[in-house]
Amino acid sequence: MTFELEKQQFDQHGFVIVRQLLAESEFTELKQNLDRYIRDVVPGLPDGDAFYQDRSRPETLKQMQRMGGDAYFRDYINHPKWKALAEAMIGEPATVDQPEWFNKPPATHHVTPPHQDNYYFCLKPANVLTMWMALDPVDAENGCLRYVDGSHLRGYRKHAKSQILGFSQGIMDFTTDDFNREVAAILQPGDVVVHHGMAIHRADANLSQTRHRRSFAMVFTGVSCQRDEEAFARYSESAREQHNAMGLKT
Repeated sequence: MTFELEKQQFDQHGFVIVRQLLAESEFTELKQNLDRYIRDVVPGLPDGDAFYQDRSRPETLKQMQRMGGDAYFRDYINHPKWKALAEAMIGEPATVDQPEWFNKPPATHHVTPPHQDNYYFCLKPANVLTMWMALDPVDAENGCLRYVDGSHLRGYRKHAKSQILGFSQGIMDFTTDDFNREVAAILQPGDVVVHHGMAIHRADANLSQTRHRRSFAMVFTGVSCQRDEEAFARYSESAREQHNAMGLKT
């Protein structure tokens, strides 16, 4: 596939939804390995690699980072369908970071603050994207992603400490105009939303009492990108300070 239409939408809006990227068997294999990882690996991970809303309640697992220590996920980053889509959107060869997993457990009521991913990544040029695959049906009730249309073309917004675990910085001057320009990403399991590193996005709390909102994500970085090491050091220190204040051992 050439993804020409998807590329046009990505460039215009800063995000694009691709329905059912994987074959059913590929999607089933991915979910089975995520279940295995959560069951067998996560209990032994440090706090900085697995975040819980309430660590005494395993069902409130909300984020997993640095999954590349597992053989399956170390190899998975080379999956040709993910790479082909990412490089078509970026427009150049790309490298990929370790996979991540996100969840909004039912009735935990945590929000994802509005933010731009590249505020965390600190890459110049910002030729970086995130591919976010739904593992559950995702809609307004359980906290779908919401994108500010075209915001990737308008530069950085001011971020500040959010005190929200897993999203240490957030946009503090989110406006009525931002709300009015939002587009909700309503997804079925296996659908992928691809967003630019400068696209402003957020998610409401999961208001469902029974439904999770789980996803699997990978970040692809164009070969032209260089990290602003000074800015990244400032961000990393701020994240460490917040984790320490929350009593996490990272």
